[in-house]
Amino acid sequence: MLKVQKLKVQRWSRRRGFTLIETGATILVMSLLGVTVAPTLHKARSVSQGVSSAANLQSIGQGAGAYGFFNRGKLFTYSWRAGESYLLPDGRVYSQDTDVQAQQRQNQEILMRRTGRIQGISKMLTFSGRLPHRRSVHLVLLDYLDEPFEGSRFIDPADENQLYWAENPLEYLEPGNSLPYGNGDPGPGYDSDPNWELRSVVQRWTFASSYFNMPDSWQPDFPNARYYPVANTPHLFTGSNDVDFRTGRFIDEVAFPSQKVWIAEEFDREQAGSPYFAYNQARVEKLMFDGSVNNWASGDANPSIVEEFGLRPWNQTYVPLDTFPIPLGGLGDESLINQRFRWTFRGLGGVDYGPAQAPRGPGIR
Repeated sequence: MLKVQKLKVQRWSRRRGFTLIETGATILVMSLLGVTVAPTLHKARSVSQGVSSAANLQSIGQGAGAYGFFNRGKLFTYSWRAGESYLLPDGRVYSQDTDVQAQQRQNQEILMRRTGRIQGISKMLTFSGRLPHRRSVHLVLLDYLDEPFEGSRFIDPADENQLYWAENPLEYLEPGNSLPYGNGDPGPGYDSDPNWELRSVVQRWTFASSYFNMPDSWQPDFPNARYYPVANTPHLFTGSNDVDFRTGRFIDEVAFPSQKVWIAEEFDREQAGSPYFAYNQARVEKLMFDGSVNNWASGDANPSIVEEFGLRPWNQTYVPLDTFPIPLGGLGDESLINQRFRWTFRGLGGVDYGPAQAPRGPGIR
């Protein structure tokens, strides 16, 4: 009997591609997902950066506490003095006429020694054009803790510019660099002081910090000779070279440690527009003198008072530096902003958050 075998027929199916309508629908869905998810991702990233910045400040507070413990309770700051002789790594010995000049040399010595840039085109130059405390007092603490100057402890994780400059310390030697004033005056609306363009200033941006110490922590209180602000820019201080830095400041001078700001972010980079710390809505991360960290709104702080100018609140415009966040009202915005905890009434004895001590008259403390 014959067996009939069934032939297996292989069926072929033709794979069909997307139609133009299906492709368009896919793109639309992906776009909608992007619009929905992107803000959530941005918010999550901002929260993460805020947490990291707070951790930086917490760590800075611990390091500052160690400095104070081994230095009779002093707040960290420059310590070189007028009339004393100091040796720099290039073999030169200097004795300066004022404390300010001596501490400008100390800033140079720290950077020379820690970077090895002692000679040649990249040599760390004399820092005679600026007050070293304004943006560089943190170098004293870094040096004390023997930490690498290439680290990011003093940089806000949201400060992409400063992170980049820290990773590229010799970029200032290149034409077309990204550093503030590295290519000259940026134009109207920015701080136009010509000293910003000095090489000794530009080369130090790589070592700058996103955080700033309150002036009360490194200089005497009123009515002593000291540095105080100028009206047309928040970046410059004026005053006398006779400021006496010999004694320094001490933690036990702080009357209300949990209510007095020590170190803070200069900008709230987690918010849209990166508002300058003094805007009422800014919530910059702040280290208090008791070691706690918060992001309380600047508008909730007590008004700033600069006693050299009387007991009225101190307001001034925010003028950006080249590459820094612009005012919320745009370049040239002349709105007056209260400087809040930068200039605290009664200095270390004053209160930034909470019931303030009422003024009782000029110079009364």
